[in-house]
Amino acid sequence: MASITMRDTFFNKLYEIAKNDRNVIIISADMGAPSLDKFRRDLPFQFINVGIAEQNMVAVATGLALTGKNVYTYAIMPFASLRCYEFIKVNFSLMNVGVTTIGVGSGFGYPDSGPTHHSTEDISALRALPNMTILNSSSNLMVEKFAGISYNMSTPCYIRLDRGLLPEIYDKNENFSNGLAKLKTGKDLYIIATGNMVDQAFKVVKKLSEHSINAGIIDLYRIKPINTKLLIRYIKNERRIVTLEEHFLAGGMGSAVVENLIDNGISIPIKRIGVPDKYYYAYGNRDDINLECGLDTKTVAETILKWVKKI
Repeated sequence: MASITMRDTFFNKLYEIAKNDRNVIIISADMGAPSLDKFRRDLPFQFINVGIAEQNMVAVATGLALTGKNVYTYAIMPFASLRCYEFIKVNFSLMNVGVTTIGVGSGFGYPDSGPTHHSTEDISALRALPNMTILNSSSNLMVEKFAGISYNMSTPCYIRLDRGLLPEIYDKNENFSNGLAKLKTGKDLYIIATGNMVDQAFKVVKKLSEHSINAGIIDLYRIKPINTKLLIRYIKNERRIVTLEEHFLAGGMGSAVVENLIDNGISIPIKRIGVPDKYYYAYGNRDDINLECGLDTKTVAETILKWVKKI
């Protein structure tokens, strides 16, 4: 299990980059973090807190980026993305301005704050925007690399950081340039997961093995643009595909996978598993919310087993 959060892992790495490049600027919408204290202390001219004003944050970021700055905006995920969606569309996407949007708390990452703080629509919304890259983190090593990847980008980028601590599943030599990775081979089906659901996929695979189902796992961490060639190479000869995400099914990662396969003439039985089409007015534990919406290990495994018997 990681010892520090993805957020602090990301900003610690970005701090190392920013020390050597005065053009790197972080703009926060009234969000703090231990890793950001170093920016305030050591790099005060490279950190701006605009307060609870996410739309203004995008406007300020755009102006700075157009003067040659390498800008990162940061807030709780639904506020970093959907609260200022039209600003992101016009300022970042339409104008193709290379600002990186950092959102923390993917899916039910803020379980104690209710549906206003859940982030279960943002992939659907932002992947509709031209020029946008969407990166979804499942690993702290991945997050470190995302800092370098985004630093070298000249187009808009949206990075989803999970709020919790997740097990490390990657080797330190992985560079995360492919957009997806096969983490486990399988014979009967493959689970394509993203974000914290990659860890869940490992638990589900273990559960399926008790029923003689040999399942593989693919981590789709770059949701836009999808590396279609590699995805097809991995799964074109497989019998079944399951997509797993802590996000609404409409327009989410599973939809992106289906669209890519259909557009390339790949016909494989696919089952999408994600958040049902409703809001969850639940507070407390993230596992409890996942249990309520059918994303717990037992229910996901049962859903897959029922589906396999039908096809």
